[in-house]
Amino acid sequence: MKIGAPREIFEGENRVAMTPDSALQLVKLGHVCVVETGAGAKAGFSDAAYAKAGVEVLASAQAVFEAADVVVKVRGPEPSEVEMLRPGQTLISFFWPAQNPDLLEAARAKGATVVAMDMVPRISRAQKMDALSSMANIAGYRAVIEAGNNFGRFFTGQVTAAGKVPPAKVLIVGAGVAGLAAIGTSVSLGAIVMAFDVRPEVAEQIESMGASFVYLEFDASELPDGAATGGYAAPSTPAFQAKQLAKFRELAPDVDIVITTALIPGRPAPKLWTEDMVAMMKPGSVIVDLAAERGGNCDLTVPDQKIVTENGVTIVGYTDFPSRMAAQASTLYATNIRHMLTDLTPKKDGVIFHNMEDDVIRGATVAKDAAITYPPPPPKVAAIAAAKPKEKAKELTPEERRAQETAAFKAQTRNQVGMLVIGGGLILLAGLFAPASFMSHFIVFVLSVYVGVQVIWNVSHSLHTPLMAVTNAISSIIILGALMQIGSGSFLVIVLAALSVFMAGINIFGGFMVTRRMLAMFQKS
Repeated sequence: MKIGAPREIFEGENRVAMTPDSALQLVKLGHVCVVETGAGAKAGFSDAAYAKAGVEVLASAQAVFEAADVVVKVRGPEPSEVEMLRPGQTLISFFWPAQNPDLLEAARAKGATVVAMDMVPRISRAQKMDALSSMANIAGYRAVIEAGNNFGRFFTGQVTAAGKVPPAKVLIVGAGVAGLAAIGTSVSLGAIVMAFDVRPEVAEQIESMGASFVYLEFDASELPDGAATGGYAAPSTPAFQAKQLAKFRELAPDVDIVITTALIPGRPAPKLWTEDMVAMMKPGSVIVDLAAERGGNCDLTVPDQKIVTENGVTIVGYTDFPSRMAAQASTLYATNIRHMLTDLTPKKDGVIFHNMEDDVIRGATVAKDAAITYPPPPPKVAAIAAAKPKEKAKELTPEERRAQETAAFKAQTRNQVGMLVIGGGLILLAGLFAPASFMSHFIVFVLSVYVGVQVIWNVSHSLHTPLMAVTNAISSIIILGALMQIGSGSFLVIVLAALSVFMAGINIFGGFMVTRRMLAMFQKS
């Protein structure tokens, strides 16, 4: 089959659906690749790079549509591109079928098969094709960069000769892929980061990245179940949303940067940052609304524009964050496309087999055989269900804590005394039959083991590797024994002694080298 990538004609779109590297992988599947001249120029991929990868460079989009059996794009097709589709041809791109019913009907009328990358089900097997997550990851990172570009101060706190600079306070609303990427970037820049999500199970992920989770007091009946939405957040109940907005109003005067990422599939973006919250923010604060393309999470967001409010708050409503990092975005998206084509080419013989029994292919296919197949049935393999909120540990009173510690100490003491009594009895039993010379060495050995266990038990887990590496120095005992035997008259004993010295030496020096490298990891450069 011929796989073709035309140049994106949507205004401001810099990405491309096929890169030279992805084309090389598609050739291994038995396909032939064609691309429109200049298709990858804005993303940094020249026609020469495509030609070097064995891709045929064609003069126009019309030539690509005529030559290709499968057309791959980033944005959904424009009406002029739909007109170039033909029966039996496959189109793979973002499509948003729920928002574009007329476009879907036009593609169906052409008899084309449409695979929407935005409809890939969120199941484990489909993660490699999840283009929404790939682009959201870039958008979350870029949102922090844009915020920093419009924020007049440092992210990290500093103490300088000119005075103390406090760290920026960042609030991330929504902890999906974009939100987590924004959290990671903000934390790495040194900001104080808070994050909120309607799914309480993500609190552990947020805190593991160095941010603090914004908790709400709510009844379980007020919380929507996100499991039924395929891993996405579900619409909030009115009671929960009221508490959510109240919490944001409490935080608004104190935060410097707000990044909103909340989206619900098939619905307009929920309004989470209201006009009165913007009015409460400090002059110079920044809001980056990643949901601007779907109406925005902020009341004042203007899609594709950056505005400054009367009180000096900058609101960034760009809808092309991935396109602003076109090279990286194209690489990730082309990889998602390549994985989709890998599933569509199961025998790697260059023949497309559109298996509608496959959960991933069926879920992403929105038109086939002159029929609209959207919406798809639920996948046979369910998305990861929402974890149940963990119950908070009961806080103990000082008296209860002391009683608990005393009980634990008594239990540990009983165990140790019991082990000592049993061990002492065994040693006494052995002493009745073993010679005195053996018993003196054996008692030293037992005591050494006991002391060693007690010492190592209290060592931090992060230091276990260097500790064990240093204990390799005990191999010096082997060396001493081997040196004593080298003067033996037996050739076999001499050879074994020499080998013992050689191998024990490697163990000792290797142990100290590992220790040195491990300890260097804990040192500041």
